[in-house]
Amino acid sequence: MREPDMQKLDALVGRLVGDVGAAMSGALVVLGDKVGLFKAMADGTPLRVEQLAAKTGVKERYLREWLSAQAAADYVTYDEKTDRFSLTAEQAMVFAKENSPAFFVGAFEVVQSMWMDEPKVADAFRTGKGLGWHEHSTCLFRGTERFFRPGYNSHLVDEWIPSVAGMEEKLKAGANVADVGCGHGASTILMAQAYPASRFTGFDYHGPSIERAKAAAKEAGVADRVTFEQGRAAEFPGGSYDMVAMFDCLHDMGDPVGAGRHVKETLAPNGTWLIVEPFAHDRLKDNLNPVGRVYYGASTMICTPASLSQEVGLGLGAQAGEMRLRKVALDAGFKHFRRATETPFNMVFEVRA
Repeated sequence: MREPDMQKLDALVGRLVGDVGAAMSGALVVLGDKVGLFKAMADGTPLRVEQLAAKTGVKERYLREWLSAQAAADYVTYDEKTDRFSLTAEQAMVFAKENSPAFFVGAFEVVQSMWMDEPKVADAFRTGKGLGWHEHSTCLFRGTERFFRPGYNSHLVDEWIPSVAGMEEKLKAGANVADVGCGHGASTILMAQAYPASRFTGFDYHGPSIERAKAAAKEAGVADRVTFEQGRAAEFPGGSYDMVAMFDCLHDMGDPVGAGRHVKETLAPNGTWLIVEPFAHDRLKDNLNPVGRVYYGASTMICTPASLSQEVGLGLGAQAGEMRLRKVALDAGFKHFRRATETPFNMVFEVRA
C-alpha cells in the first residue's frame, strides 16, 4: 500500500467531522421532536431560552445546550443581538410542520432505528438469516410513515396516479383498490380522501401497523371507505381489484415474483399493478450520490435483511433499479411494464398483464 496523501487525508477527516456532526444532530432532532421543541417554535417568533423553556416545560439548562447545537447545525436560527432563537419558514417546514412537503423528522427516526438495531443486523451479517421488519425497533415504523408521507402528499394524487393510463378516471368513478404493504396507511388514506367513490383495502403482515392504520383512518374520517387487514403480499384476500398498489415495499419482499403472481391473480380485467419504488439507476456507479447514499444505507440495515429473512430471499435492495424491477414483473407473468413518472426520490411503474 502506498503512503497516504496528507491533503486527501485532511479532506477525508474534514468530511468525517461533518458526518459525525450530522449523526449527532440527528439524535437531537429526534429529541426535539419528542419533547415538542420544534412545534413550539413553529410560528417563527424569536424566543429567549427561558421563554421557550416556560412554553415547553423543559429545563432551561438542557434547552440552551440543545438550541446551541441546533444553531451550530443551522437547523435553528440564532440572533446574537437579542440572544433569541427562532425557526425560519424553511426550517419550520422541515422540522415542525407534519403536513409540509419537506417535513424530514421521520427520516431521523428511521436512522435512530438503524443505530438501535445494529447489533441485530450484525448478527444477521454473520448468520445470513436476515432480520424481519417486525423485529426492528418501533421507531422504524413511525419514522417510515412520517418520512414517506410528505412525498405521497406532494405527488401521489397530483402526479403519480394521473401518470397511469386511465387510472384517475376509474378512481373518480369508483374503483376497487388494494394497497399492499400499507404500513400505517398513509398512502391508503390519502387516496381515500381524494377519491370518495372508490373502495380501498390496505394489507400489511405487521399487525401493530394495521392497528395504527385503522386508528388513522378513523381520525381522517375515511373509515367508511377504507378497510385495513393483516395479510401477506403473496396471500392477501379479495379479487377483481382495479388497482393493486405497492408503495416503497416490493424490494423488501423475500419473494417479489411470487407476490407479483398473486397480484396478477387478483386483478380485474384491465387492472393495473402500480409499483412505486425508491429512485435508482441500473448501474452502481450512477447511484453513488447523496440520494443513493441514503438508500444504500437504509437497504443495508433494513430492506435487504427484511428480504433475506423471508422465503426465497431475493434481496432486491432499495436500489434495485428499473431493469431488475422489470424482470420481477415479467417473471410474474405481466407483459406491460412502463415507467410512468419519477421524482428525485421515487420511480413509478405501470404494470399490466
